[in-house]
Amino acid sequence: MGGNDPHIHVGTNVTHGEAAARNILAATFGLAGDLPSHVTTGCGLRVPYAMTSPRPDRVTCLACREYARNEHLRLAETAERLSRMPGSTVSSAQGKQAADWHRALAREFSDAAG
Repeated sequence: MGGNDPHIHVGTNVTHGEAAARNILAATFGLAGDLPSHVTTGCGLRVPYAMTSPRPDRVTCLACREYARNEHLRLAETAERLSRMPGSTVSSAQGKQAADWHRALAREFSDAAG
């Protein structure tokens, strides 16, 4: 699937939001680091960064959609578990809210590709 791959993929860091962090740094300090030109995807390919998206409505690679779904479900469980730990700075209500958000994204990734 080299340079002729028409699919939009999801990066393996689908939940980390490097672009969002970059935008915050640029807005705050006027500094902007370069985004990577190529990234590893949920399906195992290495594709140009421009051919990836964290948005469920944009991802057309079915393997990447499944990868993103599983990642969001894993993070939902982690958020709930950590919020229930004694001494957690995140309340159970906040953990549930984060978990619900990740589960909603997981459901969107489960829907058929656009």
